[in-house]
Amino acid sequence: MKKEKRVVRDAKVMTAFIGVYCRENHKTEGLCEDCQAVLEYALRRNDKCPLDPKPKCKDCKIHCYKPEMREKIRKIMKFSGIYYIKRGRLDWVWHYFM
Repeated sequence: MKKEKRVVRDAKVMTAFIGVYCRENHKTEGLCEDCQAVLEYALRRNDKCPLDPKPKCKDCKIHCYKPEMREKIRKIMKFSGIYYIKRGRLDWVWHYFM
């Protein structure tokens, strides 16, 4: 079964954003346990989206994330988005919004 382009792109962006967040905040080599758990949860939610076609999570009407995980993802995406903008990496931010 072929994955939808949005699912693949969302997974790529999520992996990069969580990686930056963990590296800059937790100062670990690779992902810490908490960030790894958030990434696995986000990828699982992304892959199992019941809507077809899959909308952007921020535009979704049914929000399948648990409230605490949704808050963690918001915090990570905000931090990493600002991080990439400050470093001129608008391509990652563009992927997130488009």
